[in-house]
Amino acid sequence: MSRGAFFESVSTYFDRAASFSKMEKGLLKQVKTCNSIYRMRFPVRGDDGQIRVVEAFRAEHSYHRLPTKGGIRFSRMVNLNETVALAALMTYKCALVGVPFGGAKGGVRISPAKESEGFRERVIRRYTAELIRKNFIGPDIDVPAPDYGTGEREMGLIVDTYKNICMNERSAYACVTGKPLSMQGIPGRTQATGQGVYFGLKVALEKKELAAELGLTPGLAGKRVILQGLGKVGFHAVKHLQNDGGAVIVGV
Repeated sequence: MSRGAFFESVSTYFDRAASFSKMEKGLLKQVKTCNSIYRMRFPVRGDDGQIRVVEAFRAEHSYHRLPTKGGIRFSRMVNLNETVALAALMTYKCALVGVPFGGAKGGVRISPAKESEGFRERVIRRYTAELIRKNFIGPDIDVPAPDYGTGEREMGLIVDTYKNICMNERSAYACVTGKPLSMQGIPGRTQATGQGVYFGLKVALEKKELAAELGLTPGLAGKRVILQGLGKVGFHAVKHLQNDGGAVIVGV
């Protein structure tokens, strides 16, 4: 599947699920539609002193519950279609587990591994300022989080920028999640996603009927596992699958 077809693929699966719903078609169409999209290009000074133009996105898919919620990616591969698709998936994930947020997602087209800390800081601060300018961030509006290529440091810089621009905001620290503990972050946030993969597999394989359908014996112990990637999610997933579940990691 091409990256340009990502949102179309998400919509196809939505339509398939919606065919079992008794909700009126107009309402289902509204649920599927992305409410607001902000595509921006802004100048950032590079380490060589030259101005570089950075392209970035923020999509707020659904306002059925506020604030909207979703991570910010740093990658040369992000594009508008992918950002909208991931925002839609955030809406559906939050709804399925009963979390009171609408879905959102952000992306910045830079390669974090190839850029200096100074350049990445200038980019995330300018990106935050652009979001504030268009009312695309705030504790009761849209709350970003870490994602591919971003982490505690970037979230801390977002908070710092937000506090300095929105000086009268009493809940400034709530403008983003995934912050460092020193900035009112939550313990366990870093490993939460990967640990969630472990718990999901653990609970699924405890169901004998499901394990039988997959041709497996119940339980994680002794299961051979191959990981796609060993980043923030993969590392913690492997750690818990191996140390707590007794799985055998055979490849990455």
